[in-house]
Amino acid sequence: PVPSSSSSSSSALTSSSALSIYIETYGCQMNTNDSDIVRGILRAHGHGVVNDASHADVVLLNTCAVREGAEQKIWARLAQLKAMKTSPESTLRAVGVLGCMAERLKSALLRADGLADIVCGPDAYRDVPRLLANASRATSELTDDERMNVLLSLDETYADVTPVRRDPSSPLAYVSVMRGCDNMCSFCVVPFTRGRERSRALDSIVRECRDLVNAGVKEITLLGQNVNSYADKFSASAVVDDLGYVVGDDAAKNANADPFAPYAKGFKSVYKPDARRRHAYSFADLVAAVAAIDREVRVRFTSPHPKDFPDDLLRVVAETPNVCKQLHMPAQSGSTTTLARMRRGYTREAYVDLITRTREMIPGVAISSDFISGFCGETEAEHAETISLLERVRFETAYMFHYSLRDKTHAARHLSDDVPEDVKKRRLAEVIDTFRAGAARANAEEIGRTHLVLVEGVARKSDAQMSARSDTGKRVIIEGRRTVRDGDDAHQEVDIKPGDYVIARIERAGPSTLIARPLGVTTATRFFEQHGAAWHAAPPTSVSMFQADTARA
Repeated sequence: PVPSSSSSSSSALTSSSALSIYIETYGCQMNTNDSDIVRGILRAHGHGVVNDASHADVVLLNTCAVREGAEQKIWARLAQLKAMKTSPESTLRAVGVLGCMAERLKSALLRADGLADIVCGPDAYRDVPRLLANASRATSELTDDERMNVLLSLDETYADVTPVRRDPSSPLAYVSVMRGCDNMCSFCVVPFTRGRERSRALDSIVRECRDLVNAGVKEITLLGQNVNSYADKFSASAVVDDLGYVVGDDAAKNANADPFAPYAKGFKSVYKPDARRRHAYSFADLVAAVAAIDREVRVRFTSPHPKDFPDDLLRVVAETPNVCKQLHMPAQSGSTTTLARMRRGYTREAYVDLITRTREMIPGVAISSDFISGFCGETEAEHAETISLLERVRFETAYMFHYSLRDKTHAARHLSDDVPEDVKKRRLAEVIDTFRAGAARANAEEIGRTHLVLVEGVARKSDAQMSARSDTGKRVIIEGRRTVRDGDDAHQEVDIKPGDYVIARIERAGPSTLIARPLGVTTATRFFEQHGAAWHAAPPTSVSMFQADTARA
């Protein structure tokens, strides 16, 4: 709910030049990268960006609107910032709301008890400097258009903006490769807050990634709302018409052709992808191109849709050493009937077949997923099918929530949010318990394995430990901060630093974290040459265990 309005107040900004601006980010990795884009735009206009709200003239909240709980956090933070603005000791003069919540609520934020001075949607970040300049005037003198820009774009990708990372020394970096989503799942507000799908030119992405590699980054995560639907048809040699068809290619318009051929087998969507993707650079092409920049740099990607995992993408992941063997495949439900109401475009059987195919092609792959409990009309039998899918697949990681109705979505317009709140929470607890039991068993099997891990920094709980991540995406705590150097100088002891690759022997395992002893600092190339993968001394592959579980189910 939107807080009640009060009479408008005057902005206390006295000047739009040389502002000190703090950006606070909520939600997904895409928002993190968007904040980097906004920093780049602000720096280019002469503004300073600070890392502490108490030293800022302006605070910008980059927001999430996927669930009601995410928005409630923003409302609470806006109330805190309003109180901060009224304090005589505070430097804070204006507050802005950016991102998905801005796009969803629009002018309602401007009328919400003076909580927001400017509002800017995710496709209008180039306009933030203008909005800030206007904020130096009295609110009563400004129209909504002078305080807000929530226009969605069909072509904005910010490809020409150089993002400014909050921590330039981090060995990790995000790169947005596409924006928007056309899937129109019935529960999801993203198409309404992020707009239609559009992809960046492949060469612009490769240039940005190469610059990051030259700056010392050791892991790049490619981002998009539906990242693996990436299709760069404009950089390819084929000429396309206004509808996206290749000029002179009548086969693409053949009604008898399978319009869903670019997808994994058994998957469909509310739109036909064939016309958009024929003769375009695919996501598999992009992943291969980024991975080829430097084999010492890992490549990940998120957030994908399971329909967009055709064999050519799985093959690139399997055959490219520095593409991480960790894939996110959001199931959302284990029930075919629930999936139909969700408009996901696949059945339980198609999803299970994709998991089987993935584990056959990429031995040892770690698979994560998303689940929604208590979706519209969900019965106890449908919930039980989700529990059985969790038991059958045994995901390494999962993001689990109970259903939260979002305005404008297909579910809000055509379905009834009829599962009681207490039932939603009980089912979610059962989903979480089932997932954790499977994840604990999977982590217990890691004991004794040796992984190539990338060190990210000092562990949060102890300065005597380092925090790292395996190729399969698991958090690994390294005991100790010194080890030997692998190779010719095997007896030389060195400090373990962020950005180092470390050979780590897993000695203990918790439900979400592995504890390891460091065996040496090495290079990714050397480890791959010795072991053929990013881990070794593993027990039987997960595909055989999965098939055995399937046979028993």
